[in-house]
Amino acid sequence: MKIHTILYFLLVLAVCSCGSIKDANINKQIIASKCNQQNQYSYTLNDFPQPLDQIKIDTTLKKQISSGSLHIANTIGIITYLNEYSKVINAIGNLSDTERRLKILELKQAIDHQINNASLVISAVSSELDCEEERVSQIAHYLSEKQGSLESKLTIGAIVLGATGAILTGGVIKDEKVSNAVGISTGIAEAGLGLTMLFNKRKIEFLHDRNILRDIWEGPTVSSLIPSFIWYYLNHEDQSNHSLRKEIIDKWSQFGQIDKKSSTNSILYFGNGGEYSADELDNRADMFDQLESQIYLLKQKLMTLAIEIDEIK
Repeated sequence: MKIHTILYFLLVLAVCSCGSIKDANINKQIIASKCNQQNQYSYTLNDFPQPLDQIKIDTTLKKQISSGSLHIANTIGIITYLNEYSKVINAIGNLSDTERRLKILELKQAIDHQINNASLVISAVSSELDCEEERVSQIAHYLSEKQGSLESKLTIGAIVLGATGAILTGGVIKDEKVSNAVGISTGIAEAGLGLTMLFNKRKIEFLHDRNILRDIWEGPTVSSLIPSFIWYYLNHEDQSNHSLRKEIIDKWSQFGQIDKKSSTNSILYFGNGGEYSADELDNRADMFDQLESQIYLLKQKLMTLAIEIDEIK
């Protein structure tokens, strides 16, 4: 086999190894996501709670509920209930004992209902993020398996080629010129296979019109993909702290998951999708996991709030 023929073969092999996977069954699975029910949220800035420092809060309540829990209470819209609950608990007003007990029960039920409802919403959003993470990880695993299979074949090919060249040049071929030509050809072929393994980067087209990560990145005033109180929670900031949304983006940048200056990130991760490598898919899955963790932690804060409310005297 002539050298230029071998080089041509290697070039074709390298191009194929870096190509995009076209599998109709896999593409169908990618498109048909069941991670969400296409929930679209419609709200405006007026639906967000007022800043806590602009709300009149009962003095006794301030002493018994921590500032962090008051922030969460304001986020889920129960400050008014808590103000009234604190006053009734402390017998402020002209209520009989029976009326007082009934009022406490009524207010406690309303507060618990809001907390439980918020918990359900958090679980729903977290489950979508978790599902997307698992879905993307599964596709990344499939792509990695494809890459690994090709690398195994290339490794075997390089071993066979090297062994064959060694045998042929070691005495089978008596003609020195032919032996040298075979040695050079097999050497080039082995190097080519090595380069092909090095640049073996398979990709797969992965599209995502519904992209929660885009809202985290762009930070619109309201989000049609994230409920109002969770969006408020992620974007709330005061003089001493950045918003959780900005902290998430900063962590993505600090750990090298994204490059804030690269437009490629915006197009791939935060756009409608494109051709992903296995590493890029794993990175996208990690981003979903980190966002899910931040949102799910809100449940711990709800639990702390509920405990502090039960201890109001």
